Amino acid sequence: MDTESVRIGLIGAGKNTRDRHIPGFQSVQGVEIAAVANRSMQSGRQVADQFNIPQVYGNWQELLEDDSLDAVCIGTWPYMHRTLTLAALESGKHVLCEARMATNAAEAQDMLDASREKPELVAQIVPSPMTFRVDDLIKKQINGGYLGDLLSVEIQVLGPDFVEIGGPLHWRHNRDLSGYNILSMGIWYEAMIRWAGRATKVMAMTKVNASYRIDDNGDRVGITIPDHVDVLCELANGAQAHIRVSATTGLSPGNDIWLYGSEGTLHLDGKLNLSGGRRGDNQMSEIANPPEEQYAWRVEQEFIGAIRGEETIVHTPFDVGVHYMEFTEAVTRSAQSGQAISLPL
Repeated sequence: MDTESVRIGLIGAGKNTRDRHIPGFQSVQGVEIAAVANRSMQSGRQVADQFNIPQVYGNWQELLEDDSLDAVCIGTWPYMHRTLTLAALESGKHVLCEARMATNAAEAQDMLDASREKPELVAQIVPSPMTFRVDDLIKKQINGGYLGDLLSVEIQVLGPDFVEIGGPLHWRHNRDLSGYNILSMGIWYEAMIRWAGRATKVMAMTKVNASYRIDDNGDRVGITIPDHVDVLCELANGAQAHIRVSATTGLSPGNDIWLYGSEGTLHLDGKLNLSGGRRGDNQMSEIANPPEEQYAWRVEQEFIGAIRGEETIVHTPFDVGVHYMEFTEAVTRSAQSGQAISLPL
């Protein structure tokens, strides 16, 4: 393969693929989005026409048989990620897979194992981007000793809407399609481990408040994926974390994150402004975050750079994806059993 040329095939072309991945790939010199396979030929042609993609395939198997493609971007729902990743790697193609990584930890581990059998191929999970522009700033404060010893982390991710009982069914409410994933819990946990490290023990309580929703046929469908979750964690560094994620908190103030240490405190508000205070201070003060020091979305550039041997995957390698899938599954196991679940599973 010419190191200056990379040909990409798209399997699934949902909103995130259209809004982020396609423009991202098209902005990289020497990269061509050469083919697409979507849920139907008609929807595939619509995407191809919109983004000038030359080839439309009727299914993903046909796309993977195209030996002219160097890599695939998998943009389907989680229930297909394992199947598509294993098939893509077996066909010799690099893989960028949409988050969440899979429906459960076993599927994610299969994906990691398959990628390790093909070390010449790049395997990347689309990362959680919510805190990109403050991640480096938070890590800088913690690594520089601002907090002293990290003692605890409080993360609240609260939607402003009241619970929607009997609302429309979304694929994220369907356990067959989404698996153990709950709301945006995995996204925020992945962000937290960039600053504070991984959990080694999980205790959780969850609740399904909207017990049914209405599908496209107008039928009631029972819901088993929670719309409210509280998680207590022990972290590998000795700190504790509390994560609350809810879609049932009408008129809530939104997201709110605190990191408490032996010598200082950091606060990240819902607009991603960071403030802090240390022992002896009377109040919190804003911590400057110069634009030139903020990390910005470059997922597609990182993927192509890794294929070309110019960089390694940081956001997000498969082993990190396996860990957040183990965390996600541990939350459900704990909520169902009432027991603490140790990680790794």
